[in-house]
Amino acid sequence: MSESPFVSRLPQIQQALADAGLDGWLFAVFQQNDPVSLDLLALGGRNLVTRRCYYLIPREGAPRKLSHRLEEGMLDHLPGDRTLYLRWSEHREGLAALVAGCRRLAAQYSPGNELPAVSRLDAGTAELLAAAGAELVSSADLVQEFAATWTPEQLASHRRAQVHLHRIVREAFARTGEALRTGAAIHEHEIQRFILESFDRAGLWSEGDPIVAVNEHAADPHFETPPEGSARIAAGDLLLIDLWAKEKTPTAIYGDITWCGVCAAAPTERQQEIWSIAAAARDAGIALVQERYPGAEIRGFEVDDAVRAVIDAAGYGAQFIHRTGHSIGIKDHGQGANMDNLETHDTRRLLPMTGFSIEPGIYLPGELGVRTEVNIALAPEAAEVTGAEPQRELLRLLA
Repeated sequence: MSESPFVSRLPQIQQALADAGLDGWLFAVFQQNDPVSLDLLALGGRNLVTRRCYYLIPREGAPRKLSHRLEEGMLDHLPGDRTLYLRWSEHREGLAALVAGCRRLAAQYSPGNELPAVSRLDAGTAELLAAAGAELVSSADLVQEFAATWTPEQLASHRRAQVHLHRIVREAFARTGEALRTGAAIHEHEIQRFILESFDRAGLWSEGDPIVAVNEHAADPHFETPPEGSARIAAGDLLLIDLWAKEKTPTAIYGDITWCGVCAAAPTERQQEIWSIAAAARDAGIALVQERYPGAEIRGFEVDDAVRAVIDAAGYGAQFIHRTGHSIGIKDHGQGANMDNLETHDTRRLLPMTGFSIEPGIYLPGELGVRTEVNIALAPEAAEVTGAEPQRELLRLLA
């Protein structure tokens, strides 16, 4: 079992608890209930947590553990004193004793389920904690500070992944254009396989297959390119490619981009109209972040508002059906602030040494969809669009 990435950061965590007026931070783990706890406590991967276990970091003093006797060593890689339980009655008594003295207790909880990525504590455990005298406080800010921030080497890994992704996406479009010029049949799935093979050659790995979608398929933001019966890519089509990957090490950071092209010498007026609106919206989000960072505070919902305002003004607000962007980390969707005032109201501040996507899209069912996605890394000195310049024009595959 690997060492938790924040073992060496316990003094900083305890200082953050003191600064926030919190008495402790509780991690409650059962099976796969809480990705935040699984990551921070290094319990993910192949480890199977079949019995409830708990880890408490108090504001002062050594951490404390509560584990089941059947899995008594589950938290042995973490510092702190251990208490064991077997019977359900011992579990209740042990949990109350674990949090004794913690009046204001941080946990993976979000009032009103406002931030579902953080809201992982079940209602029953919350009731037990309340009965023990604990007032629950959301750990959202702590999670972002200690689970979403990158090290300098992680930032470097993200930059390297982005360079590969921008090269691979251009090669995928070039491969499509060559097939169209020679009259060879080429389908969405073939391009998807080409991208995955390119990942492997570049030493990259992805938790999901890239999206390769033409026309009405591109109007589905989460289109799953089928291995059988995928659409043939033909002259005049609009082609969207969304790809995300990271280096093959546990702590490497993902890159995630989306580009669009037309299988023609030039786009139609309709294709150009929709693309131009999405690109202008993307640029509004980038401008807001780069104008404010690092000198002024920015919150996730504000970036979404800036991007969405452009699309709303163009009359396509109802066709922009997802948040503007997501946190990026060791998983493609990371633990930090999302650029979101649609699906959630994300009031978290954007912190230095974190990264996220800006990816507005306009989706017209039965016709076409466009999305343009960049990644921003909040490096110490500036907000950096990583990998390459944002896509400025629809790629023309038969020019």
